[in-house]
Amino acid sequence: MLEGFDPNTIQDVAGARQAIVQLLNLVEALASDNRELRDENQRLRDEINRLKGEQGKPKIQPNRPTSPPKATNHSSERERHQHQTRKKGRKVERIEVNREEVLKVDLARLPTDAEFKGYDDVIVQDLKIETDNVLFHKEKFYSARENKAYQAELPRGYTGQFGPGVKALTLVLYHAANLSEPKVREFFGFVGLHISEGEVSNLLIKDQGEFHAEKEAVYAAGLRSSPWQPIDETSTRVNGVNEHCHTVCNPLYTAYVTTDKKDRLAVLEVLLNGRALTFRLNAAAYTWLEPVGLPASALAALQQLPQDQVLSEAEFTQQLAVALPTLGSQARRRVLEAAAIAAYQAQQDFPLVELLLCDDADQFKRLTGELALCWIHDARHYKKLDPVVPHHRTLLDDFTGQYWDLYHDLLTYRPAPTPDDATRLSQRFDDLFATTTGYADLDDRIAKTRAKKDALLMVLKHPELPLHNNPAELAARRRVRKRDVSFGPRTEDGKNAWDTFMTLADTARKLGVSFYRYVYDRVSQANQIPKLADLIAERAKQLGLGASWDTT
Repeated sequence: MLEGFDPNTIQDVAGARQAIVQLLNLVEALASDNRELRDENQRLRDEINRLKGEQGKPKIQPNRPTSPPKATNHSSERERHQHQTRKKGRKVERIEVNREEVLKVDLARLPTDAEFKGYDDVIVQDLKIETDNVLFHKEKFYSARENKAYQAELPRGYTGQFGPGVKALTLVLYHAANLSEPKVREFFGFVGLHISEGEVSNLLIKDQGEFHAEKEAVYAAGLRSSPWQPIDETSTRVNGVNEHCHTVCNPLYTAYVTTDKKDRLAVLEVLLNGRALTFRLNAAAYTWLEPVGLPASALAALQQLPQDQVLSEAEFTQQLAVALPTLGSQARRRVLEAAAIAAYQAQQDFPLVELLLCDDADQFKRLTGELALCWIHDARHYKKLDPVVPHHRTLLDDFTGQYWDLYHDLLTYRPAPTPDDATRLSQRFDDLFATTTGYADLDDRIAKTRAKKDALLMVLKHPELPLHNNPAELAARRRVRKRDVSFGPRTEDGKNAWDTFMTLADTARKLGVSFYRYVYDRVSQANQIPKLADLIAERAKQLGLGASWDTT
């Protein structure tokens, strides 16, 4: 009925056009309410049927839908990617040759005039999976004079019932290949190895101090390698209790840190890699508190406490309880955040993050000096708009087309930034997000994007920044897939092992290091592969991930 209808073609007599625009927006609002009510009604029916011991409405897809299904996938990958001619690389150049063999022609079948013309090289990839069970005969001597026995030691890397190959493969299969513990044990059974469930679990989480220490070094080196860090968060159940896994990364590394909360103070702990928070009242803390609206009396009481002193959480909360016994919980929380952030930004014991690249979640804001927001997350809000009026659909499509044109121009700006281009793109942002379409939901969304200009255009100041937070989000998805397969760790040791080995696996991948070879190198105590933290520091010098900070 409204197909092809455009209210701009109506002669605006006595406000008729504006009235029709308002009516169309009312149609959108009623359609949205109707969808929500129908969904809620169906959920209630399903719940009633479940309580009666019956089943809810089955989801049966039609063979040939007459209308497009309701959009539930809000991904913007198709719009984000620009078409590029695909060039298939030569994988032969990346294959390591382990041995060479010359294949000879049977001379008996050659004609008499055959001449040797060299070789045709063919690389065939193969893998050997076989047991290497060793019976060690350890020499033993006894000294009667010293009343002491002497015994030969096992080769380096051999401890317990299993050698370095089994230990390394167990860690790789579980943490990198994402097999569950029962499947790891089942695989070993197929190969001919006898191992119990408890032994698999012990190999995964026990005596991993060296790996935990290297994860600490990797995270510190990663934070030091660039002043900007993408960050994201997803849930992880630890022994049946909901906790939160934070992913922090850049092109050289990924770190996983699981905490029991996900608020601003928890994120601050993550940026300190689990170190205990400290608190400090100084000028930066009071500046942070200004927009919070703390009462003047509370600010005056805070200024009577020790200033510019680093305090533990117990010391600071005790002082707050004495100085401000009636302070509300929310205001007290803001004071804790301000003092903790001030202490974090003043400390020099751990690398300081200058900028977070993230989604629009509140817990990531005001932790660092600068903040960059993800364009892909912002675009999802436009993808969620589902207008029923055809004219509104046209308005939405036209605007999102211009949205992605600006995004691609920002991508073009990054490799060769100039002040003139930065000014032009900033003005283009202002012009685009000053648009008023008449579609109320779209106009509201445009206004919200306009308010985030500084964070969305941080790339104009720091061109090395990505425009999206996909690396951190993809890292979080790896935890989700691990969670789907193995549910969640059941102990603190298990939680730490998940964080450590997922960190090392993804970091090794980014650095081009074979994770299996790396783990085997460490377990066998060969230590031939350089420390991952050293590789991060070396590559960081080549990439210049903080070039724009170096010039300021």
